[in-house]
Amino acid sequence: MFRGSYTTRVDEKGRIKVPAEYKHLIDEKYGIKFYITSVDGNVAQLYPLEVWEKIERKLAEIPNFTPAKQKYLDRTNYYGQLVEMDGQGRLLIPPKLRESAAIKGVDVTVVGQQSYLEVRNQAAYEQEVKGPLTSEDRTDFGKLGI
Repeated sequence: MFRGSYTTRVDEKGRIKVPAEYKHLIDEKYGIKFYITSVDGNVAQLYPLEVWEKIERKLAEIPNFTPAKQKYLDRTNYYGQLVEMDGQGRLLIPPKLRESAAIKGVDVTVVGQQSYLEVRNQAAYEQEVKGPLTSEDRTDFGKLGI
């Protein structure tokens, strides 16, 4: 399970070195193939291919004419690319996604999201996380049983 967050940079060629804390789990459990995508263009989502294929199997069970399915596929295909981790533990973020998510040439935060990783512009992520929690947020947390 991916948890925690780590700061790094996307290099001049658009590659991100996977933090060692995550790389160990990837080597143990997933292998080198990833599907890198986004649903909103603001956050890069790094899915081990095995995890992404589970999502695809769920999507295959939903009728093709379902608007939410089509919107999800349109977005994840637009931003998405299949990539392989190189021998130095780096993944190439698709150029379209690097630009859209503003993660080119700046500090980024790699965030564990249980079964996948997110890469976010560090300044934007800090601003989002440090924002106040609303009473609605707290109620929603309670509904989750946490």
